[in-house]
Amino acid sequence: MDREQLKERTKQFAHRCVKLSLALPRGCLGDHIRSQLIRCSTSVASNYRAACIAQSKASFVSKLGIVIEEIDESCFWMEFIIDEQLLSRQKINLLLREAKELTAIFIASRKTARKIVNSK
Repeated sequence: MDREQLKERTKQFAHRCVKLSLALPRGCLGDHIRSQLIRCSTSVASNYRAACIAQSKASFVSKLGIVIEEIDESCFWMEFIIDEQLLSRQKINLLLREAKELTAIFIASRKTARKIVNSK
């Protein structure tokens, strides 16, 4: 998967998380989770784009670290929604699987990029 495909995949992930967030019930907890999930999932896409135009490999590695933190937080909020039974597990499972796949991709990318940085 190349950078452009991954940019699109992270953007689609953000869109899907926004739609999921909008399905949450209104109220203190639903409103809080909605804003948190929207913030961190859209941050995945925007920070990956920033990583793609990083000025150096070290900057790329640093920005990927932010992407990893934000995608992990997205996983947390989806798991929390399931735990609190705010939405059915069926509504969340595919998106949560996508988040975990993206996490694995970004962790592998960061490892590879770190090896390049450290070998210089």
